[in-house]
Amino acid sequence: MNSSRIAKSLLQHVVIGIGALAMFIPFYWMVATSFKTGAKVLELPPSWIPNPITLEHYVAAWTKVNFARYMFNSTVVVIADLVGTLLSCAMVGFGLAMFQFRMKTPIYMAMLSTLILPAQVTLVPTYFIWKNLHAFDTYFPLIVPSFLGGAFGIFLMHQFYKSLPKEMFEAAIVDGYRPWSVLWRIYFPLSRPALSALAVFTFIGAWSNTLGPLLYLQDKKLFTLPLGLLFLRSNLQPSETPLIMAGAVIVTLPVIVLFLLAQKQFIQGMASTGIKG
Repeated sequence: MNSSRIAKSLLQHVVIGIGALAMFIPFYWMVATSFKTGAKVLELPPSWIPNPITLEHYVAAWTKVNFARYMFNSTVVVIADLVGTLLSCAMVGFGLAMFQFRMKTPIYMAMLSTLILPAQVTLVPTYFIWKNLHAFDTYFPLIVPSFLGGAFGIFLMHQFYKSLPKEMFEAAIVDGYRPWSVLWRIYFPLSRPALSALAVFTFIGAWSNTLGPLLYLQDKKLFTLPLGLLFLRSNLQPSETPLIMAGAVIVTLPVIVLFLLAQKQFIQGMASTGIKG
């Protein structure tokens, strides 16, 4: 029995190790290439270790290609998306979890059904809505939807609030608190694990969003980092691949750092909502 468990555990670790290696190799190649000179990139066979190491591509991406401006733009959009998503999803999830009203279940199920709706289905109608509102070359199409709530975020917060004793809400109402005060003063501080998980998802989605900026932004001064990287890729030669890789590292690094710093809160948040991977 013990030997079978050891064999099963060993097999699991081997599979996980192979999967981790398969994901690490492309990332390592991206980082290593970003430190190579243009001539070294075209060498055959390719070298895995950059020699010599140069930072010129990061300097060029940050200054000449205007990645500093792109990062500022991405930061503005991401912060607005975080604020809008956390507030709207917490309020709607709280309302669905704590209040009883007519058509509550159909409304909740209709909201959940949007999770299986491909984004491509609503892409064209949404495009023409923002066009008719003359919102092109603004961040409104990227920011406003986050303040209207999202199905996954509402579901996440609803599950968390349902896991809390409802007597706590009823006692606060008896003590004279209004529903908004109950949410803000009591439930919001308690929901930090779920909010942290939702914040990670929102950050990754907003930071990596390429399609939205590609549709609605034409002014280069308004480009976000993914769109700036896409524009950079379409205007460079193969010998300038290290510059593209340097840009890719700049785009990817904040996501990796955030997940490494917030992985504990992320796991706690997912566990507290009852969602299992």
